[in-house]
Amino acid sequence: MKLKLPDTAYEFVSENSQECDSSTAFVLTTQNKRYLDNAKENGAHSIVEVEEIAPMFGVNHIKIIGITGTNGKTTTAAAIYSLLLDLGHKVAMQGTRGFYMNDEIVEGKTLTTPSVLNTYKHIYQAVSAGCEYFIMEVSSHAIVQRRIEGIPFALKILTNITQDHLDFHGSLEEYIAVKNSFFADESLKLINKDEARAEFNYKNANSYGIENPATYRIIAYTMNEGISAVMQNFQEIETFTTELYGFFNLYNMTAAVSAVHLLTDHTISEIAEVTANFAGVSGRMERVSEEPLVIVDFAHTPDGMQQILNSLKEKELLVVFGAGGDRDRSKRPIMGRVASSFAKKIYVTSDNPRHEDPDAIIQDIVDGIQEKGKVVINPNRKEAIAQALKDQEGDEVILILGKGDERYQIIYDQKFPFDDREVVRELLGNV
Repeated sequence: MKLKLPDTAYEFVSENSQECDSSTAFVLTTQNKRYLDNAKENGAHSIVEVEEIAPMFGVNHIKIIGITGTNGKTTTAAAIYSLLLDLGHKVAMQGTRGFYMNDEIVEGKTLTTPSVLNTYKHIYQAVSAGCEYFIMEVSSHAIVQRRIEGIPFALKILTNITQDHLDFHGSLEEYIAVKNSFFADESLKLINKDEARAEFNYKNANSYGIENPATYRIIAYTMNEGISAVMQNFQEIETFTTELYGFFNLYNMTAAVSAVHLLTDHTISEIAEVTANFAGVSGRMERVSEEPLVIVDFAHTPDGMQQILNSLKEKELLVVFGAGGDRDRSKRPIMGRVASSFAKKIYVTSDNPRHEDPDAIIQDIVDGIQEKGKVVINPNRKEAIAQALKDQEGDEVILILGKGDERYQIIYDQKFPFDDREVVRELLGNV
């Protein structure tokens, strides 16, 4: 991707050495430094460090909010985006769901955290559109690969740290260290005080929590129809409500309210007036059908599954899920064990098998389930969903986990159209 920059000795910049020529400077990053010689061979105008060009994209003219954590990044980002918009601000958001500006989608789904230049481009677009805030999800991969180089964060947020991406990081300890490294500097921070694995620089650190004392603490809450929570920030005590449900969403909304309070002049009372407007994120605890009650969620880690299942523990649950191929195998039996502890019946199927044998992935999951009598195995995801719908009785709730609002299934290197929500509607005749 070549980007045009005004008022420079070169006309364009690129991260791709193959695109370099006499008018294009090569932007040197941690990811592409091995291609430096190739850029020179292709006649790159010059070599520039990524931090050198960051100011040219307006990074100092907008407040950038970075959110990292195993679960909750997408919902927390979307909640902050929604609150700021409803409070009259111009806002942009980049993450798993795509790139949004001022309540309009600009680009569809991409990496959680794109390449450095892609992020700079989005920031430039946001600044040009008059946005005051730029919200972005920060993945652990992006931290390791330094895809956030040169970005001056106005606020960094930690949601939680549980097991994920061990295929990339090698161990849980390394994964934890990577997440915590994002908070080692002296920038303004907002840390989940109830996350025991969190380590951070105490300079400019604020916290939010439910179980432990925090800068922003939930001192009372109910979860009957949605969430109603009482938040205390020093002497200020206010109640906010949301239609979302689940203990995990109480954390997400607490983080969002806290972040907006830290970065704006709005009181918590003013922020609380608009929390009820946030209806959640597509594919996150999304009700696809009311009768029978069918919920689709993106949960694809043991902790993510436990949070979802625990939020519905009073219900009888039929759970449909699988696990991604070419990813951390160690979490699969744990996911099976978690499902078994909550579900009345478990339908183990394919997720995105990629290059792995779906049957082998399923076996890894089933190995963690002691009560084999409650397990139905079918690698065909549509058939597994159909079986759950056929088996459902009375007030039983069907949970379909792992893919959320994904519109495809990855088999080998190919993406085939598949959307859990559309499949459910088709099977129920509600297309």
